[in-house]
Amino acid sequence: MPIYNSIGQQYSQTRIPDVRIIDKLIDLLNLPKGSVIADIGAGTGGYSLALANQGFFVHAVEPSVVMQKQAVEHLQVKWFTGYAENLPLPDKSVDAVVSILAIHHFTHLEKAFQEMYRVIRDGTIVLLTFDIRFAQKIWLYDYFPFLWEDALRFLPLSEQINFIQNNTKRCVEVIPFLLPHDLSDLFAAAAWRKPELYLQPEVRAGISSFALANQDLVEQGVQLLKADLSSGEWTKIYGDIHNLTEIDLGYRFICAT
Repeated sequence: MPIYNSIGQQYSQTRIPDVRIIDKLIDLLNLPKGSVIADIGAGTGGYSLALANQGFFVHAVEPSVVMQKQAVEHLQVKWFTGYAENLPLPDKSVDAVVSILAIHHFTHLEKAFQEMYRVIRDGTIVLLTFDIRFAQKIWLYDYFPFLWEDALRFLPLSEQINFIQNNTKRCVEVIPFLLPHDLSDLFAAAAWRKPELYLQPEVRAGISSFALANQDLVEQGVQLLKADLSSGEWTKIYGDIHNLTEIDLGYRFICAT
């Protein structure tokens, strides 16, 4: 059973597509309106919908029916139930492929990239991915150290690039994505300047590394963070982070052309 059938039931409430991610996607895709884009690991379809609203046709591929049911319908978004490793799309049927913060859930990266290569014509593959080895170690990991430990199990960016190059016959460019302080898409480190958001169960529920973690450890971190915010201790130790408007926490766009 897809894990998001159990952990993704309120996903659309806090994972609202951010306009800066959408704009960067469109810039990197560099396609005329009317082009067909496959969105792999589409989740609740937020980014699929955003691309459709910009005039593209989107094939949204997602294994979780629970996630699909939260999607907003759009005439230019067609849904397919399936996995990255066995895409339910014909050969050379799309102009480009995108995948937004999803490849860490793929079970077989080599096969997934081979499938992307199979379904794409001659366009671009754009991924938003993550490598914590490039990240500044901020306060979040002091309260929730399991997040750092879990992220270290993700493939290094260099290995992700090798998989893409070897299986898609494309040249790869890596573009750092510095996280703004006011992201609407509340993925793992997105609320880096808003610690109070991590006290909200619905925010944590939309982050797989929280939802799949030992909940006793999560609760310990939540209670400590809550106490330190209430007492002013958090502001005393970490408050300087409010002087930043963006930060490098290891997020990267990969553009394969």
